[in-house]
Amino acid sequence: MPKAIALKRARRDSRAGKKPSTQAGEFIREEMHALHQGSGNVRSRQQAIAIGLSEARRAGIKLGVPQKGSKTIRQKAAHDTAVGQGQVKPDAARSRGAKKAARTRDKRYGRS
Repeated sequence: MPKAIALKRARRDSRAGKKPSTQAGEFIREEMHALHQGSGNVRSRQQAIAIGLSEARRAGIKLGVPQKGSKTIRQKAAHDTAVGQGQVKPDAARSRGAKKAARTRDKRYGRS
């Protein structure tokens, strides 16, 4: 779930006429911050970028689907975009899996 401040900054960038990639940069910034803090779901810079782009798409930023990459990645990006535009509901199994993984990580690494 993106933080409200990232969403607010992205909306401000949108109103200012900035490109979608700049708007998505606010979500990536949040994930990079989580990486440096050692908290959250982030393990690497590359993963932080991927999670930030996914959150941006789900928040309604019009990023589009990557031209390169595997079929699976393109499908996930397309689904995130559809969720962000309100065309489909978020996948329940994906949400449950993410929550379960977070609980497991918290238990394993002693985070709270």
